[in-house]
Amino acid sequence: MVDREAHGRSPQPTGGVIDSQSVKAPAAKARGYDAGKKIVGRKRHITVDTDGRLLMVNLTTADISDSAGAQQILDVIRKRWPWLKHLFADGAYDRTQLMDKAEFLNFVIEIIRRSDAQKGFKILPRRWVVERTFGWMMRWRRLVRDYEQRIDVSEAMIQVAMGSNLHRRIAH
Repeated sequence: MVDREAHGRSPQPTGGVIDSQSVKAPAAKARGYDAGKKIVGRKRHITVDTDGRLLMVNLTTADISDSAGAQQILDVIRKRWPWLKHLFADGAYDRTQLMDKAEFLNFVIEIIRRSDAQKGFKILPRRWVVERTFGWMMRWRRLVRDYEQRIDVSEAMIQVAMGSNLHRRIAH
């Protein structure tokens, strides 16, 4: 909240971006296979505010879909961030069950799709924020792969990395 106020924003975020990332987990006991990315490991489901600050993180096995992982964290987001109203997501989150739960919890989920006519890479509005946060996480060598055996320890490492990033932003 201090960093948001320092950047001229309201201390309570009202919008966020949700996404997931599959990472290899060679030593993990609980891991799955993400067939879309051909990765055996875990999936990081994160929610960030519109400036890229981490609001929520949830780790699952990689075989859990994006929308199922998002359903798991919507309740926690509502309890921890009651003023959060609007979430941006990609096309993987456009599922009826997730949208029904979001509507029940008073969230508006806006799906940002890329154009089918688009060739190559193009920055999508609002979606680049969460991808930048994943990039900040990848600067920590220990988060490139998930080396932890326990999910809670891995989640704590993400919190430490993002807390350190936030501390650096506030100090400078």
